[in-house]
Amino acid sequence: MIDFEILLQQILNGLVLGSVYALVALGYTMVYGILQLINFAHGEVLMIGAMVGVTVARVLAEAALPGWAVLVIATLVAIPVCVLVSLAMELLAYRPLRNAPRLTPLITAIGISIVLQTVAMIIWSPNPQVFPDLLPTDPIPVGPAAIAPKQALILGVAAVMMAGLFFLVNHTKLGRAMRATAENPRIAALMGVNANRVIAATFAIGATLAAVAGILVALNYNIVHFSMGFIPGLKAFTAAVLGGIGNITGAMLGGLLLGVIESLGAGYIGDLTGDFLGSHYQDIFAFAVLILVLLFRPSGLMGERVADRA
Repeated sequence: MIDFEILLQQILNGLVLGSVYALVALGYTMVYGILQLINFAHGEVLMIGAMVGVTVARVLAEAALPGWAVLVIATLVAIPVCVLVSLAMELLAYRPLRNAPRLTPLITAIGISIVLQTVAMIIWSPNPQVFPDLLPTDPIPVGPAAIAPKQALILGVAAVMMAGLFFLVNHTKLGRAMRATAENPRIAALMGVNANRVIAATFAIGATLAAVAGILVALNYNIVHFSMGFIPGLKAFTAAVLGGIGNITGAMLGGLLLGVIESLGAGYIGDLTGDFLGSHYQDIFAFAVLILVLLFRPSGLMGERVADRA
């Protein structure tokens, strides 16, 4: 018999996890929509955001500021750093390879990922670092379940940022330029759209989402390290494929679904198997979903609607 308290708790945990996946997946799907490029270095942008965040939190530790203020300042510092890294990545590595075979920028992205991890290891050391608890720890009741304040913050921030991105893509001049460039870059250029600026803006927006996601991950798990972006990056890619890579709404849906699937799988199947497939093996569920989607619905749950690509 299903225990609805446990079920609700697992769904809440899954939505928290999925919100982070969705934020990162949006970066993948926007870049793919315009350049047909899988930016596998995007997870490392999340890692840099978290590393900058923990550095700022340490610097402000003696300032006696409230936790929420430290969190806001850390985020405001992490965003421009991640944007600069992402723009440099696009300008120096991806822009010269736009007309190259697709395999070339893919290999380049993997190389950039390794380079960023190494640079982070040199700057911040290879040892894991503790991100402080900046918010109260008393749980907030949600019916029979409960959610921590930092998890509620993750849900709220992710919802606001996803809604903001949806509005930007569908109801602003930049969004129209992004959709036009995604559909046909040459015709968009003839209509006065500067493709280079649109692509740079896309990388900057994706980096902003990844920076915020990095701070949220650090806040949720209280640990940051140089390789922390690799697995979330792969899972976010899985979420983008699940929803329909190139589709903004699909990336949001895919992230949330993947988080819930992973949480339910780790919770329920782990109990049935004595945790053999439980929380210690929860990555299995994400990549099993990726394999099934690629086998039975390669276009994703929502397909790939050109009008939504950005």
